[in-house]
Amino acid sequence: MQFKVTPPEKIETSIELPSSKSVSNRLLILNALSCSEHPIENLSKCEDTQVIIDAFNSDSNVFDVKGAGTAMRFLTAFLATTEGEWIIKGNARMHERPIYPLVETLGVLGSEIEYLEKKGYPPLKIRGKRLEGGEVYLSGNMSSQFTSALLMIAPTMNNGLTIHLENEIVSKPYVQLTLGLMEAYGIKSKWEGNNITIKHQQYVPTSIRVESDWSAASYWYSIVALMPDARITLLGLEKNSLQGDSNLHNLFADLGVYTEFVPEGVILKKKKISTKKFFHDFSNEPDIAQTFAVTCCLLNVPFLFSGVQTLKIKETDRIEALKKELLKLGFVIKESENRLMEWDGERCSPANEPVIETYNDHRMAMSFAPACIPLGSITINEPEVVSKSYPNFWEDLKSAGFKIREIENK
Repeated sequence: MQFKVTPPEKIETSIELPSSKSVSNRLLILNALSCSEHPIENLSKCEDTQVIIDAFNSDSNVFDVKGAGTAMRFLTAFLATTEGEWIIKGNARMHERPIYPLVETLGVLGSEIEYLEKKGYPPLKIRGKRLEGGEVYLSGNMSSQFTSALLMIAPTMNNGLTIHLENEIVSKPYVQLTLGLMEAYGIKSKWEGNNITIKHQQYVPTSIRVESDWSAASYWYSIVALMPDARITLLGLEKNSLQGDSNLHNLFADLGVYTEFVPEGVILKKKKISTKKFFHDFSNEPDIAQTFAVTCCLLNVPFLFSGVQTLKIKETDRIEALKKELLKLGFVIKESENRLMEWDGERCSPANEPVIETYNDHRMAMSFAPACIPLGSITINEPEVVSKSYPNFWEDLKSAGFKIREIENK
């Protein structure tokens, strides 16, 4: 299936954003660890969250997380501390995404986990038991989800846990988000330098509500940046959010989007672009790098991104995917060995009626959708991938005046 997306002449709309996937997935684990009877309010309806819900509601010892990386990492750690024998698997791409840093660290702590196919990768067989805890060393320059997975089970360990993070720490706000949510459940932690310590403690059940998703907001920021006179209200966003991607309101100011915080969320308005070249280290916000790459190109603002190394182990190799799909629009993206991605202004002939491939990656579909504004229309292949994080994305675009026509794949 393909969607051909055509923009409206003007946009003035209010959007109810989806609730945060990152917050929802952590809260499901914390609610389970606290044996809480309080339902989590405003849980995300996305596919990634649903697979965790399905796992907790299942009578089976075999869990299929499909393409949900967060679920794979968080449930692996959770099951390692849960009495029983478990098997956790995913789709073909999930079985290509490394999990050995988490598995090997859990092994040091005494867990019993077996690779069922390729060493270092899912699927896994887990024999869950109570862990003693202690001190471990973990590379901080891969996925922060490994760190978060360990932190959430740390209070259940007899001796607690100290994690010594080695190398550069990427996606640090996601670790801070995990610790902040754990604090809401009564857990104290200490983060000094590259060392995080959590003593043995009891989780305290609590009533909690999930805030709206700042990552999802990025696509609406892109729309405002690309469309003169746009005015969009995004509901449910919080100014003092624990989500690292909330920094996008500062970053998009350089690309011509003014953010006004109001009690119900934010109001976005177009203003003058204030930068001639966009520089940013995306170590803390890797999930919005695609949005900025596409937006910068379409605004004719050259960019240099650092801290994008984790994009290569996401739902797809996002750097390679961006290079291929932006080439179709006439932009030559370069990647260097020192973890940089750049567009220096080099152009090539664009494809006639380009069709954007999504590579089973929700963020590819959503980051390229705003391209219809300067191009007049854009065709997105396999648009249903948005269900992973923002199931109502296309309906929300329609409500804002975009025309979306379904066409069969050629």
